[in-house]
Amino acid sequence: MPVAPTHEYVPIPLPDYEELPVEQMRANAEAFHARMRTRHTVRDFDSRPVPRDIIEACLRAAGTAPNGANHQPWHFSVIGDAGMKRRIRKAAEREERAFYEGKAGEEWLDALKPLGTDADKPFLEEAPWLICIFGERKSASADGVLRKNYYVPESVSIATGFLIAALHHAGLATLTHTPNPMNFLNEVCARPAHDKAYILLVVGYPKAGATIPRHATEKRPLDEIATFF
Repeated sequence: MPVAPTHEYVPIPLPDYEELPVEQMRANAEAFHARMRTRHTVRDFDSRPVPRDIIEACLRAAGTAPNGANHQPWHFSVIGDAGMKRRIRKAAEREERAFYEGKAGEEWLDALKPLGTDADKPFLEEAPWLICIFGERKSASADGVLRKNYYVPESVSIATGFLIAALHHAGLATLTHTPNPMNFLNEVCARPAHDKAYILLVVGYPKAGATIPRHATEKRPLDEIATFF
């Protein structure tokens, strides 16, 4: 008969959780909101290098995200090599040209017009780092057996949010780029077919004089994005 898995629980390590006075909680929440309001999606990147250890620390933060069955179904392919970045840009722009030449449909293209985007993606070569975020539909367990993963899109989305917040907190700018389709990234990054590329995250410093679309600064108010019962 198969042996039933054991379920061991341990106390929350101290000081991982510390109950704070309500006023401190309120101040922390408002401070975090104020900090995240300063995050903007940037499309003009400086080529100045960013130390790898900073990227590594932010990735470790992303790796703490909650996820399905604690399988941690994500993989971050981090690209600083100029040749790989050039290869990614060429493949992405090929897909983007098809997208903007009609594949996307008029409604989608109309929605993008206020952002002023087009098929040219120089930032894919200019930025010091690209992080391709993959969801692993399957991954190896501790005993090396390939197993199915659960809630992969949800888990990867949460980890990506952690990563973007960590990079911003570190003082870096980001751009979430999603060429469609993205399966060429499996080949470039040598990832197995059961991995799915979700986002190509561009990371670095903004260029001097970098601009953002005014439309992107318009955030919906709380009463439009939340309902309390």
